[in-house]
Amino acid sequence: VQLQASGGGLVQAGGSLRLSCAASGIIRGFDVMGWYRQAPGKPRELVVDQINGTTIYADFVKGRFTISRDGAKNTVYLRMNSLKPEDTAVYYCKGHSDWYGLDYWGEGTQVTVSS
Repeated sequence: VQLQASGGGLVQAGGSLRLSCAASGIIRGFDVMGWYRQAPGKPRELVVDQINGTTIYADFVKGRFTISRDGAKNTVYLRMNSLKPEDTAVYYCKGHSDWYGLDYWGEGTQVTVSS
């Protein structure tokens, strides 16, 4: 399985970006589950994920970020509005295979929000 994240960049505070995560080499029971992020010197944290069939957003992105899917393209998107400097991080998409019980990670895309 390969997950290719893209769409990051430099944006001013209050701006928007849309990240994409394209999955290829899909295996049995696989689905792209969500997005995580990691800021310098900090641990990786959940942005949005599917947990027990429910979409869970981190409190700090509720109302600003939205996950969506295009099944035909095996692509998951993260629309990010009202970006803040504290949203600056590398954003990773996460996939999971229920059949194999494994998580899969893309290489990440850098999001930088200037004040």
